[in-house]
Amino acid sequence: MTDSFSAKGTLAFAVLAVLLPLTLTAQDVPNSPYVVTGETGSAHIYPTPELARQINAQQPSPLVTGALTYHGGPIMTGLNLYAIFWVPAKLQNGHATTLTSKYESVAKQFLADYPYHGIANNSTQYYSTKSKVNTYFVGIGALVASVVDADPYPASACTDTATPGNCITDAQLQKEIAKVMTAHGWTPGLNKMYIVFTSTGEGSCFDSTSTSCAYVGSKGYCAYHGFFGSATNPTIYANQPYADPTYCYGSGAPYYQHAPSGDIPSDANVSVTSHEITEASTDPEGNAWWDPANGEEIGDLCAWHFGGATGDWDGGKANQMWNGHYYDLQLEYDNHTAACVKVGP
Repeated sequence: MTDSFSAKGTLAFAVLAVLLPLTLTAQDVPNSPYVVTGETGSAHIYPTPELARQINAQQPSPLVTGALTYHGGPIMTGLNLYAIFWVPAKLQNGHATTLTSKYESVAKQFLADYPYHGIANNSTQYYSTKSKVNTYFVGIGALVASVVDADPYPASACTDTATPGNCITDAQLQKEIAKVMTAHGWTPGLNKMYIVFTSTGEGSCFDSTSTSCAYVGSKGYCAYHGFFGSATNPTIYANQPYADPTYCYGSGAPYYQHAPSGDIPSDANVSVTSHEITEASTDPEGNAWWDPANGEEIGDLCAWHFGGATGDWDGGKANQMWNGHYYDLQLEYDNHTAACVKVGP
């Protein structure tokens, strides 16, 4: 079994636990609505807007100074980003599937723009003490590569009620990531993240029990992030199901969202992607920065909040302008000011 966040219970962990201080992980928060655990370990989900509303109604976010606390684990050391567009010709049920050229181009432009800019700059207040000194996050990096993976989806191994018959598990996703990495000579590391975009009509569940799935359910998500392999040399990744606007587009107060690209699925996708990259930056293995009350990470505290009904650029449709490109992205948490912000401290 591979590790994803921290799959405890192995002999190696038991031996290390005797020798090292206990490091809590997000799954130590009882019944955190953001953490799923299954056959491949654990991952951190981004709940759908509707589920986020329900969570906030039952468990209001602690927007207080220092809400996120450090739990001893690593942060990412850079943002070398790899995009995998997994787009075969057909779904498991034989129906055609695709991603538009617009969807792919907006995603690639966003990934190229993300390092060094507002949202990434906000993460520079978060640090790791793994090297015995405070090492702060630095958003250096680039979109290193992007590929279209035309391999067929494997036989459906889960039951996502939103996409019946077309469902992949985290184990299947990890296997495909590893295959693509090997084919292209890509390697793991704390300064790299592999982001998998799947096509229209393809769903996913974290494992074959189908208790946490894309779009719907008590732990329905629009994406999630995790890691597998060695904790010291991890493959950090995100699962990005198609950003179906029915489930993954912010609307209504306070979840305003606009489409500066002119294509709603494309803009929904980059905002969800921004959430995953930002959370992986500050908590790649589930044992760095999160709220100990609820297991919330930097993006969960501001989930689906875009800063009001109007933005700052592009006729009020965008809240970020990076390298002359417009985006309307979810805000992220500033631990110093106890606020959801657009730019760094």
